[in-house]
Amino acid sequence: MPVKKIQVGQVWKQDGTGDSFLVTKIYNEALTSFAVLRKTGSESEPPMRIKIAQTGGAANLPGFSYTQQSDDF
Repeated sequence: MPVKKIQVGQVWKQDGTGDSFLVTKIYNEALTSFAVLRKTGSESEPPMRIKIAQTGGAANLPGFSYTQQSDDF
């Protein structure tokens, strides 16, 4: 689900597993933006790096849904 801007501190849910991930860092590499996600409640697991998809003024993390827009966060 796209949002206007992906920010540090947002919580996203992985579509396949339903696990929640916290955005811990946003950075640019060449012409692409990446978000670093860490699984909530499991800080020992390595972080995930996800390419941010920009479409028509909205941002999205492919394979993830923004949890603040649903009732189950």
